[in-house]
Amino acid sequence: MSANTAPYYFVPGLSAWPILGALAMLFFIIGSVTFVNQIEWYPFAYIVSFSLLFYVLYRWFRDVVCESEGGKYNQRVDVSFRWSMGWFIFSEVMFFASFFGALFYAREFAMPWLGNLDHRAVLWPDFNAIWPHAGPAGTIDSFATMGPWPLPTINTALLLTSGVTLTIAHHALIANQRRKLIINLALTVLLGALFMGCQVYEYIHAYSDLNLKLTSGIYGSTFFMLTGFHGFHVTIGAIILLFILIRCTKGHFSAKNHFAFEAAAWYWHFVDVVWLLLYVVVYWL
Repeated sequence: MSANTAPYYFVPGLSAWPILGALAMLFFIIGSVTFVNQIEWYPFAYIVSFSLLFYVLYRWFRDVVCESEGGKYNQRVDVSFRWSMGWFIFSEVMFFASFFGALFYAREFAMPWLGNLDHRAVLWPDFNAIWPHAGPAGTIDSFATMGPWPLPTINTALLLTSGVTLTIAHHALIANQRRKLIINLALTVLLGALFMGCQVYEYIHAYSDLNLKLTSGIYGSTFFMLTGFHGFHVTIGAIILLFILIRCTKGHFSAKNHFAFEAAAWYWHFVDVVWLLLYVVVYWL
């Protein structure tokens, strides 16, 4: 990245990307509405939405990279980027907090309330306030819970190791050790891909061997919502790191100016922390 020496606060000119991004979201909503209502042409709306969205993301980020490498950003712009990324991660924290909160409420509040004598008389006499609960007898197929061994523990080791390799890559960038940077960043991306592969296998095992599905009561819904959204964030994080890796191979970033790398690292470490909480709360408790 070029040195941040611009004597002004860079303000980009008029751009079509925001309005095109909004159109992509509009077509996504149209596709979802037509899908729910079983209208045959919903795939067309989805194709337009995702094609337009990917095009906007590619062109918009390319513009930002060109502006950065062209030396148009200075320290004040860098600070604004950091604040923006910080607030974005905070929004992600609150996003996952809502799901953890739903799980906590179901286990610690709703279950005891439904299990007391008054509610048992109203609902069904044989209700037992034991987690995980399969709901009223006959309404949900029996299932087995997902334990911490072996796949979740293997995935924990993979993500923790990826955090280490990413930190090594960051220090290598600061020390101007480009080869070490690229090797460890590539290892981070590979570990993220392995994590997703293990999670896909875990889901296949859950459906085929444990009969654990999204419809398996409150346990199944919270399990797949938490692990599924986390897996989605791991996928996005690995894609971001892949593009950062490509930029590193092209000589982008310097020891002092590499916020894009730092932003990706913040996001990846956030994903690591969420998984540790998820690993303890969902798989062990």
